[in-house]
Amino acid sequence: MKKKIILPIVAIAIIAFAFKTPCFQNSKDTWRKDQLMEPATLAKIINDASSKKSIIYSVGPGGNITGNIEMGAAQEKENLDKLKSALSKLNKDTEIVIFCGCCPFEDCPNIRPSFALLNEMKFSNAKLLNLSHNLKVDWIDKGYPMK
Repeated sequence: MKKKIILPIVAIAIIAFAFKTPCFQNSKDTWRKDQLMEPATLAKIINDASSKKSIIYSVGPGGNITGNIEMGAAQEKENLDKLKSALSKLNKDTEIVIFCGCCPFEDCPNIRPSFALLNEMKFSNAKLLNLSHNLKVDWIDKGYPMK
C-alpha cells in the first residue's frame, strides 16, 4: 500500500523539478535568459565602430563602461524616475542595456526595479548586462572598454 502512495509522489516531485525555472533566475527576477547580454557581446559592440550602438544605462551606484549614461542607484525612487524620464523619450524597439555591477544578481537592489520598469514600459529590445558577480570581475578584469 505504501508503494502505491509513494510512487506517484516521487513521480510528481521529479516532474516538478524537471520543469523548475533555471537556477540563474528566481521568482523575483524580472528578466528572461534571452534578455541577458554577455559582457563580451557588449564589449564587441562598443569596440566596433561600424556596429549599431546600444543605449547603455548604469542603474547602480556608479559605472564607467564606455558610452554608459549614469542614472544612479535605481533602488532610490528619484533615480528610477530619472531612468523613466530618459526612457520615455525613446522608441520602444530601441536596444537598451542596463547594468549595475555592485554585487551578484541575487543581492542587487538596483537591477530588478530597473528591468521591471523596462518591461512595464514595453521595451521590446531590453537587455540586462550579465554581470553575475560584479562589474570588476565580469568587466574590468577582462579588459573591456571603460571611460
